[in-house]
Amino acid sequence: MADNLSQPFEKSAMTQQEKRQASKEIRRQFIVFALMIFLTIIAFLTVAADVVPRTFAIPFVLLLALIQFTLQLLFFMHMKDKDHGWANVFMITGIFVTVPTIAALMLLLGVTKW
Repeated sequence: MADNLSQPFEKSAMTQQEKRQASKEIRRQFIVFALMIFLTIIAFLTVAADVVPRTFAIPFVLLLALIQFTLQLLFFMHMKDKDHGWANVFMITGIFVTVPTIAALMLLLGVTKW
């Protein structure tokens, strides 16, 4: 029954256009992954080597984090693709719940001096 599982398929179910599109998407994801690693290294080295002034370090690192967050949403969470309406709604709702929660916790910890 399962004797031919180790044999390669003779013909793929994907068309040549779909294969090219999948190959292009994989290449794009590798490029974005390398870019995110590069941004992480830049953030680490600028803070570790005191390249930027201390007053600008936190906004600079937060800017790099925002760029990485956007890239992750678009390319690895597939928010740029069509037909992901419900997934996009849930992610955006999560962002709108998480950001005020974190802001409230930061305010609470800042006010009560824990």
